[in-house]
Amino acid sequence: MVETDFEIDDISIYKRLCGPNDINIRKIEEYTGVEIIPRGNKLILKSVRDKIDSALKLLHVMTDLLYLKGDTYEFDDFDLKYLSSSIIAGHDLKPDTINKLKITIPDSGKVVVPRTINQANYMTSIFNKPITFATGPAGTGKTYLAVTVGIHMLLNAKVERIVLTRPAVEAGENLGYLPGDLIEKINPYLRPLYDALFILMPFERISKYMENKVIEVAPLAYMRGRTLSNSFIILDEAQNTTIAQMKMFLTRMGNNSRIVISGDDTQIDLEHPKSSGLLHAKKILKGIDDISFIQFNKQDISRHPVVEKIVEAYEKEE
Repeated sequence: MVETDFEIDDISIYKRLCGPNDINIRKIEEYTGVEIIPRGNKLILKSVRDKIDSALKLLHVMTDLLYLKGDTYEFDDFDLKYLSSSIIAGHDLKPDTINKLKITIPDSGKVVVPRTINQANYMTSIFNKPITFATGPAGTGKTYLAVTVGIHMLLNAKVERIVLTRPAVEAGENLGYLPGDLIEKINPYLRPLYDALFILMPFERISKYMENKVIEVAPLAYMRGRTLSNSFIILDEAQNTTIAQMKMFLTRMGNNSRIVISGDDTQIDLEHPKSSGLLHAKKILKGIDDISFIQFNKQDISRHPVVEKIVEAYEKEE
């Protein structure tokens, strides 16, 4: 058994590190297997040496994040679990790498910061590469972060418009039985894209952009025959494209454009899943310098904690 101290001079940082009624400390104890005793402005750690080392590294990372993120930032359950599991797994977490990607949307004041290393790598890739593929389970921020970067680039005049698209593939439902004309039938498939937009910007601003064709939300079939220049283009639910559709979409790219392609290759709704355009593209486009591939996993899920457990249960079953 080894005992060591972790001392913090800034009492405000110390209190936020510990959390209300020391709830953060109790969680850290649970995740690291280290006994932690708060005393004054220091923490007394007791355990075996390797666990002590991991816990100290975790506390240093958490303290750096509190300094970087400002006075109002508080850790939640996702932060504590993700940071603890990453440190224990030996990953090199650099808080400044995550925090420097912070995006503030002026109209809404919404601040978006990647919460995991994969999310930070994803945003970095979108900024630096013409084409970024992102695959992984639901809730990892694939669509939301892509829309955030797209709006940021639009507001900073890096692109002239945003085009959001996804295939209208039936997932256990039949389009023919839905009410309305073709557009009304397709709209439910596009709803997640609208949701991401309305979270980030006021309804009136988004509506005006859409009225002026600055932001366009459309099914994938509407992309055929077009050349999209000076555009930020997102293809969502790409696992449900065919090989021909994926080729068609990728070849729409014009000058000064960015393409982001996201999907979950474990949830393919096509009649023949092996013909997924996403799976095919991942296989044949690897190694092209201007194309990046980001793989998310269940540790990146930042929705309700139960979502990660659901994904894990399905993985075990499969």
